[in-house]
Formats: sequence, structure tokens, C-alpha cells
Amino acid sequence: MRLTTKGRFAVTAMIDLAQRQAKGPVTLAGISERQKISLSYLEQLFGKLRRHKIVASVRGPGGGYTLARPMGEVTVADIITAVDEPLDATQCGGRENCADEHRCMTHDLWTNLNKRMYEYLASVSLHDLVTKQKNKATVAVVDERLRTGARRDDVAVSA
Repeated sequence: MRLTTKGRFAVTAMIDLAQRQAKGPVTLAGISERQKISLSYLEQLFGKLRRHKIVASVRGPGGGYTLARPMGEVTVADIITAVDEPLDATQCGGRENCADEHRCMTHDLWTNLNKRMYEYLASVSLHDLVTKQKNKATVAVVDERLRTGARRDDVAVSA
């Protein structure tokens, strides 16, 4: 099983989009700059995400991309599947011809791993990931304020 850069970049770009879409459509150029992902690569990924109705494109000045459905309804499994990322730990791609055209001794093990991996990724929503990023950012701000000598009660009120 490998999750390639295609899946990783797609999830990262979707978190970026979800964090910023409240202010209007998000440009791929902006995502590219912030996440250090090639613009042409993002265009390919977002074409697939759009075809799977995960994102919607807005044309014209001020255009870009928005989520096509609420963050809580988009899972990591949806994103990875949309960009054609295989989630398969078997050697045979599920065809059961892994060892000289026969099923290998560990086929059931890898098939079970595939199932659990998919179940886990399907249980993690884009909303979960965005919330986690917001929480990390809040903790970083509080830590920085404490480090620079702000009083503890000032930090709690302003964070």
C-alpha cells in the first residue's frame, strides 16, 4: 500500500480550500503558493475533484473553487478516490492472481487491511481536518504569547 503525492497533495489542497472558502472562491494559484504544489498539478487534481462533485468552479474575476458540498460530508476517502489514488495493499489489485496466477497466502491479510484503511479514511471528514488545523493554530498563538511574556489571563481572553 502506498499513498502517493497525488493523494497527499489533494487532501492538503482541499484543507487549504476549506479553510479559506468562507471569503469567496479560492484560486488554485493561491493554494499553489501557500502549499508549494505545482499549479499545473493542482489543475489536474481539481479537474478530477470537480468531476466527482467535490468542488465547484466559479468563473470570471474573483473566481476560483469552492466546496460543492458541506465540509462534514466530504471524507478523505472521497478525495483520494476522486483523484484515482489506489488504496490497495494487495500485490494483485484484488484479482487474486498474486502468486503465479493463484491467490497468495497473505491475500486475505492485505484485503482486510484495504478494508480497514478505507473505513478509517471514510470516517475522517474534511471538517475534522480543518478543525484540527484551527486548534493547532490557536495553540501556537497561545504558546507564542506565553513565550513572549504575556500574562496567562491575557492569553486566555484573547485566544
